[in-house]
Amino acid sequence: MKAIILAAGTASRLRPLTLHTPKCLLKVGERTLLQRSMDALIGSGIREFVIVTGYLHEKIEDFVSQVYGESISVRFIHNKDFETTNNIYSLWLARPEAEEEEVLLLDSDLLYDGQIVERVLQDKHENVLTLIRHELGEEEMKVVMDARRNITEISKTCDLALAAGESLGIERMGKAYTAALYKELDVMMNEEHLENTFYELAFQRLIAKGVPFSVLDVTDLFSCELDTVEDFENAKQRIPARLY
Repeated sequence: MKAIILAAGTASRLRPLTLHTPKCLLKVGERTLLQRSMDALIGSGIREFVIVTGYLHEKIEDFVSQVYGESISVRFIHNKDFETTNNIYSLWLARPEAEEEEVLLLDSDLLYDGQIVERVLQDKHENVLTLIRHELGEEEMKVVMDARRNITEISKTCDLALAAGESLGIERMGKAYTAALYKELDVMMNEEHLENTFYELAFQRLIAKGVPFSVLDVTDLFSCELDTVEDFENAKQRIPARLY
């Protein structure tokens, strides 16, 4: 199992905090967001990392090298088109490391209880997407599921009345799934040129083709959205003391 961490974005809504610092290197307490994720992953036994960078990539590379040295294996992939593409393109660039591999896919800017990683790795399903329940609006990546907790729709535009919750941004995928995923992404990138969309669109297309994704509800564990400066300040107040 290897971790694929997407860390290319500019996080313009978090400026001025991100004017000179990548979002994933913002600190809550004594640790950056990226460090919190990597520590949780390492604590769960993962030692192989692929980090897709873009905005201020040198700072991310230097930080990981200084903090972790040679204690883990890290491969950096640079998305030079980070200003004109979305996270689906960063995932596409990870193809040489992720296709037909067991992977844990994470957004780099998450603030969450590390126990979520443990639950994802222990879940009985091969392909698992984490979900949190809260009041939903237009911006969230929403998830609709059936009685067996398989996803039937994942998008920002699905019916709010049908949505079970929001995708947190942590997914586990087996070898067969990543093989199907990159076959789909090949079409989306090279034929349809959908580089500026969210990677969840590929999940939705695979669901429509009968490739399943199961839901893991982690609402009972702390997690927090960090899209704006206000979000970031609120997160510092909301995070449980044991995680600070």
